[in-house]
Amino acid sequence: MPIDNQQVTAHPFLRGLYDDDYYPDHVVDLGRAILLRLCERIEAERPADLDALYVLTQAATEEFNDLETAFVEADSDIETVAREVIAEDFWFVARAYGFPDADVEELIGTRDW
Repeated sequence: MPIDNQQVTAHPFLRGLYDDDYYPDHVVDLGRAILLRLCERIEAERPADLDALYVLTQAATEEFNDLETAFVEADSDIETVAREVIAEDFWFVARAYGFPDADVEELIGTRDW
């Protein structure tokens, strides 16, 4: 399903990770795909409130939890810089879909990175 939100289609997801050689592009690509799938789900399901949005974002966060293994296998890790970049993109997604009051810690509340 193509994404309709123009802010999202123009956004350089995980740019800070792509710009840093510590993070292998092929693994960052997997993270970018998680965020794009999140956007597709938001457009398809149209969450009515923050609680419904948090369900979607926390499911995507679980996917990032699973991605940790791929980072480690590529001699990388989801560490401080990566955590910040990922969290900022979750917050961007919330704002882009009309949830400016979303709490970034709640958006990624299921993280273990």
